[in-house]
Amino acid sequence: MSPTDVLDLLVVGAGPTGIAIGAEARREGLSVLVVDRGPLTAAIQEYPVFMEFFTTRDRLEIADVPFTIAEDKPTRRQALAYYRAVVERYKVPLALFEDVVKVEKEGEIFRVHTAKRTLAARAVAIATGYFGQPKRLGVPGEDLPWVHVRYREAYPHFQQDVVIVGAGNTAAEAALDLWRNGARVSIVHRGPHVKPGVKYWLKPDIENRIAEGSIPARFHTRVRAFRDGEGVEVEGPGGVEILPAQAAYLLIGYLPDADFERRCGLALDPETLIPTFDPETCESNVPGLYVAGTLQAGRWTDRIFIENSRDHGPRIVAHLKRRG
Repeated sequence: MSPTDVLDLLVVGAGPTGIAIGAEARREGLSVLVVDRGPLTAAIQEYPVFMEFFTTRDRLEIADVPFTIAEDKPTRRQALAYYRAVVERYKVPLALFEDVVKVEKEGEIFRVHTAKRTLAARAVAIATGYFGQPKRLGVPGEDLPWVHVRYREAYPHFQQDVVIVGAGNTAAEAALDLWRNGARVSIVHRGPHVKPGVKYWLKPDIENRIAEGSIPARFHTRVRAFRDGEGVEVEGPGGVEILPAQAAYLLIGYLPDADFERRCGLALDPETLIPTFDPETCESNVPGLYVAGTLQAGRWTDRIFIENSRDHGPRIVAHLKRRG
């Protein structure tokens, strides 16, 4: 596109929500561009290799494109193919591996500054999700190469000692997968037990493995440091100890990129990081600037998923059309 072109809508984020917004804009005849600092559906690409979605295929559908697979619950691989097919179906224009740095409004036009260029649009929708911002502990050794913030698969860890930090869904799934594939895995969690929100079929499984001693768990315990060549130093009811580890997974959740949101002009609640927006239109405190997907939940990243944000695209585009 020419530097002088003004888009009807620019979407920041090429995950399922961003794709849904882009597809809806195309259906309604709007000029649109979806920009992402990484590849298409980067977050899903980072999911565990053999992950199966909790949600059924029909609730992951967007833009009236059927998710036609035989299975009831899609795999990661099937989801990647599906969302790519939606992009191809509507010929959604993409600018991938292009980092958006800042969004500024000048009169009725937004200037979207990327690492490569400046784009102009009458409206902007931010749908960056949260997966790019894993929570950190802020302890020594956290950046060592054997300390990971995302879990992919168990096979590299056969007969290794692995420490999982956290006790939510991701931590439980990783611990069970590692244990079933020959790793010696243990859990460290600052809370008193496995988190109540763990998926209903996982919770008894992980709790039974803990109870029988197959997966030792240290509750009311915090990580003090990751020590190269030794393991994970923790402190709990029994005092300080070092858990042997050739690998550790820090699976304690994610946060939205609040600094980026503020650079775009979004007003955020300082405690919850929930942006100011109209739930009917997804429009933020800045007219013409929309917020969609999991960003609407702020710190509570487990409240909004694909299935309950699929309508954000139609809401945003319908509001744009009404504005004229």
